[in-house]
Amino acid sequence: MRPARVLLAAFALTAAVDLISLAVGSDTGHALAKPFLMPLLAAHARLRGAPRLLLAALLLGWAGDVLLLSDADPAFLAGMASFAAGHLCYLALFRTYGSQDRTPNGAPRARAAHGRLAAAYALALAGTLAVLWSGLPAELRVPVAGYSLLLTAMAHRATALGLLAGTGGALYLLSDTLIATGVADLPQLPAPDFWIMLTYLAAQWLLTGGVLAAARAATPPPVTSSGSAPATR
Repeated sequence: MRPARVLLAAFALTAAVDLISLAVGSDTGHALAKPFLMPLLAAHARLRGAPRLLLAALLLGWAGDVLLLSDADPAFLAGMASFAAGHLCYLALFRTYGSQDRTPNGAPRARAAHGRLAAAYALALAGTLAVLWSGLPAELRVPVAGYSLLLTAMAHRATALGLLAGTGGALYLLSDTLIATGVADLPQLPAPDFWIMLTYLAAQWLLTGGVLAAARAATPPPVTSSGSAPATR
């Protein structure tokens, strides 16, 4: 596990450099640090036995990160498409690992909570699009609406893996909403790029941790030569 921890530390250090660069207004520091973030997190996840779809999601995020370093509209659309492909990978992961903890006795209550959460995310999606719509360039309205629907579905389904991944999904939604408010020329927080990257990096880290934990829980223990699982304490 030591190489995995080294890579995680390298990710944290690079994230700190990126965030500090954004806080002080250093475009050069941000441009140098940002392309290394997702590859480092993916390498860490790979050493911890990450499913291939998780690695794909992180590397698609890396492609989106690099594309969004450009201010050109084609690069923005290509970056959005790359992130959307990453969300599809996450949705497939949540479908695979999100059904591991099904308890029949708690099913009615769980279904009710699931329904309330789905309604909350649907209201958030509708409200966000209503606020953004008039400020978005006409050619971006449909792509942004489609992407927002996919992103909201990902954020909602992330809760199937538990609190860690669920929080990550919510932060991913928040990060991209902050980007959209800038595109729509709505009022921004001070140093908006700092908050966008802070929530995005936290989201990817939490989603990675949630998927790794779910994948580990779904993996059966190794079988000994006698044909039985080893004893645990």
